Amino acid sequence: MDMKDSLKSDSLRIEHLLNTIKEQGVEYLNSISDRATSADNKLIPEKQALPEEGYGTEEVLRLFNKRFEPLMVASSGPRYLGFVTGGSTPASVAGDWLSTIYDQNTQSVKGQGDISAVIEIETIAMLRDLLELPKSFLGGFVTGAMMSNFTCLAVARQWYGKGKNTDIAKEGMMMPVHVLTATPHSSAMKSLSLLGIGSNNIIKIKTEEGNREAICIEDLEDHIQKLNGEPFILISSAGTVNTVDFDDFAAIRKLKENYNFWWHIDAAFGGFTVCSDTYKHLVRDWEYADSITVDCHKWLNVPYESAVFFIKEEYKLLQVETFQNSNAPYLGDPLESFNYLNFLPENSRRLKALPAWFSLMAYGKDGYRDIVENSIFCSKQFGAFIEKSNDFELLAPVRLNTICFTLKGEEMQEKVNQFLELLNATGQVFMTPTNYNQRKGIRAAFVNWRTTTQDIELITETMATLITNFK
Repeated sequence: MDMKDSLKSDSLRIEHLLNTIKEQGVEYLNSISDRATSADNKLIPEKQALPEEGYGTEEVLRLFNKRFEPLMVASSGPRYLGFVTGGSTPASVAGDWLSTIYDQNTQSVKGQGDISAVIEIETIAMLRDLLELPKSFLGGFVTGAMMSNFTCLAVARQWYGKGKNTDIAKEGMMMPVHVLTATPHSSAMKSLSLLGIGSNNIIKIKTEEGNREAICIEDLEDHIQKLNGEPFILISSAGTVNTVDFDDFAAIRKLKENYNFWWHIDAAFGGFTVCSDTYKHLVRDWEYADSITVDCHKWLNVPYESAVFFIKEEYKLLQVETFQNSNAPYLGDPLESFNYLNFLPENSRRLKALPAWFSLMAYGKDGYRDIVENSIFCSKQFGAFIEKSNDFELLAPVRLNTICFTLKGEEMQEKVNQFLELLNATGQVFMTPTNYNQRKGIRAAFVNWRTTTQDIELITETMATLITNFK
């Protein structure tokens, strides 16, 4: 059967094919708690060459199930605690499948094309509501915190250039850009590199004393004054990677009243603390920022590769200057017609908003309040186990949903990574290595809607058994 015949056959049998995949998907989701959280790399099959003639989808599915499916880990399962990875809610899975089926080109909100941009803008409004942000923020969907930080900092770069009477988007980088920060995420640093600002050109601010990762406001103001009125970009954090520390946004707001700077907040997962009445004070005054990064495939629990940027509407023109398709007449005048692509870094985009739209509509504010508070409850339960243990110790206080810990005793420092490898090899849980205050550690992030206290019990029992044999 040649390619033309197999394609025609697949088209005629599409219902059968989708039903087969649906059944496999349902089986995976129903047993995800029992699936291993790590794979044995030794079992990875040898690469297969591109066939001269296609096999057809059913045979390819058989090959996939034979070669790769058994090695697929439960990365969206309840005990996968690495990389702050949420699990897809049932509604978001439905939305994601439909995104693929309808295969829309998210572009214009006007004209006679598809309406996917309308859905996206509506979803942005829902997220603003969930996050209690004002309507003065415009937003858009991108692939992750990396591209969200990139988008926000690209507009910040344009703002900086305008203050120097330069259109950086058109004329390029012709000056150094002052960037102040304390504990930025690696994606923010990568963004500075891609934007030509330079990841090594930041002005590093001290952190607060007392095992903190938050910006020291006094040191920040000292560095601001040394700039002698020069504009700058401030990158602050709503939830640092290791210890989920938050910068003092109320204090930064006061600084913004007296100094000229672009205030960006990386709130990839920490922004969702606003859903919890107990912890929402951590983001008080964040609405005074100029731009905010939020990751949807973390605490919003939608399929991977989904994030949102928020930028104040007053910078709408700067945003268009930064991302406009100025030499594409088929896309219309970027300043006269609202073509969505002129506000975003990516031109080729699927309907990324649909999984979030489905999930937000399906579970509402109450549902996400439960997800956030359950994650925090589970992290506290796990943190209590570490605190009481004779074998482990916390490297920082349990502030929210991420635990940073290590093996107790300096003599065990060289064995931390070895223990983590053995722990992950059990397939019962997955965590990631880290370093904090010059000590090797282990990091566990709780953001998955599936995680329960029973999962914590299984994790702690596995760790207790392993450390006994390990020593």
